[in-house]
Amino acid sequence: MAHRLVIATHNKGKAKEIESLLGNMSWTIVSLDQFGNVGEATEDANTYQGNAKAKATYYSKATGEWVLADDSGLEVAALGGAPGVFSARYAGPNASDAQRRSKLLSELTGVKGADRAARFVCSAALADPRGKIVKITEGICEGVICESARGDSGFGYDPVFVPTGYDLSFGELSAEIKNRISHRAKAILAMRSFLQQEKDLLDRFNLEP
Repeated sequence: MAHRLVIATHNKGKAKEIESLLGNMSWTIVSLDQFGNVGEATEDANTYQGNAKAKATYYSKATGEWVLADDSGLEVAALGGAPGVFSARYAGPNASDAQRRSKLLSELTGVKGADRAARFVCSAALADPRGKIVKITEGICEGVICESARGDSGFGYDPVFVPTGYDLSFGELSAEIKNRISHRAKAILAMRSFLQQEKDLLDRFNLEP
């Protein structure tokens, strides 16, 4: 039985990245934008996993489809782990990516070297069409915050994050490399493996009362 999988985001950059990571599967990948007004999931959990689960459950019930949702954030050691789960709202609810990056860099004025250590964390959640969470995966990518934004690839905080083992920021690295080492790549590739390996199990979910 063929399944459809909805990527639970309106962020075109993130949707494109996740679809690329999922690659060719027996599932048909669709965008949340292909549905009408499904409302907006509440993201008020204090963990990435909690927010990912809330989004997956909400949008699966709203669309009647299998849904893959993720929540991620940037944790900076010198800021006590901030912005963390508030990464997308760090500079206010309607701030642009550039404004969020600018605020982060201003907060790190005078902070040097290893004290600029940071990591990206991503949790992904898969929900069946009734809103039941079937699988949770997680990915982490360690690195540092550079002194200024570099590169125009990716989205969000990518241009200010240099992953461990590289001299280039996520904004400068190729999509091929980023899709191998990033926090989101690790979480989504783990989910992709589950979707491929557990096809029969997922078919049985559809048959449960």
